[in-house]
Amino acid sequence: MAAPPDPQFVLRGTQSAVHALHFCGGAQGREHQLLLSGSLSGLVHIWSLQTRRAIATLDGHGGQCVIWLQTLPQGPQLLSQGRDLKLCLWDLAEGRNAVVDSVGLESVGFCRGSVLARGQQRWMLAVPGRGSDEIQILEMPSKTSVCTLKPEADAKPGMPMCLELWQTDSSARPHLLAGYEDGSVALWDVSERKACSRIACHTEPVMGLDFDSQKARGVSGSAEKALAVWSLDEQQALQARGTHQLTNPGVSDVKIRPDRKLLATAGWDHRVRVFHWRTMKPLAVLAFHSAAVHCVAFAADGLLAAGSKDHRISVWSLYPPP
Repeated sequence: MAAPPDPQFVLRGTQSAVHALHFCGGAQGREHQLLLSGSLSGLVHIWSLQTRRAIATLDGHGGQCVIWLQTLPQGPQLLSQGRDLKLCLWDLAEGRNAVVDSVGLESVGFCRGSVLARGQQRWMLAVPGRGSDEIQILEMPSKTSVCTLKPEADAKPGMPMCLELWQTDSSARPHLLAGYEDGSVALWDVSERKACSRIACHTEPVMGLDFDSQKARGVSGSAEKALAVWSLDEQQALQARGTHQLTNPGVSDVKIRPDRKLLATAGWDHRVRVFHWRTMKPLAVLAFHSAAVHCVAFAADGLLAAGSKDHRISVWSLYPPP
């Protein structure tokens, strides 16, 4: 491996640990790309990547950590999830920064929600449910409950730790991948409300997972020194595809780049690691941060952002997509 590059630039000014990152393009009538960050202090910062400054600060979580950010397909709307048991829906159109709706959550935990677009105006939302091992699926924006996904009585996976809603282009049936406290990953058929398959991936809670629905292949990380790679066969059964050993224990977040070429991990050892997604060959170790890296995010153009406990966000341009 060649010596890793320096960040393209660094965003400072969150004055608090960064726990969530999300790129969005062209919101607020701007053609320029924006980066959204959520902090331990409960604030969401909207950063211009042109000026590299925060252009707005959203305060909707009463000083409680923001753990998840997601823009919605239908225009400039943002979801933010905080540890105040609230999911806020923001209208960012034409420079507005207003909370237009919110969803009360049953469970505080560290489990980020997940969204699946269902046409222009509707979307499905997965969040941790009332029971400690439950996942609630809502139809949005009506907040209608679709179902509660509850493990079978003999399965004791513990709390859901991470969620990923998805569906294939060929099927309208939504599926959910869930990583659990016991280190297992389960595939749920949302329409049938049943777990199709579950595999033990880690001996520690799953801290992050991502899924490549085109290759039917996913990856997860935990407190351990290994990434688990797994796949989904034609019968909707999860298959372990091997583990990739890491230098140091602890992965907070894993993300596959939108072009499915690269994978990035956020490490407790202050490092961001970049892998070739198909082969899992290590490509780079990005050593910039002075504390644990909590989150990573890719932009459509390949930019990589990492948010850390050290209050800084590093932005990297690596192996740009052709």
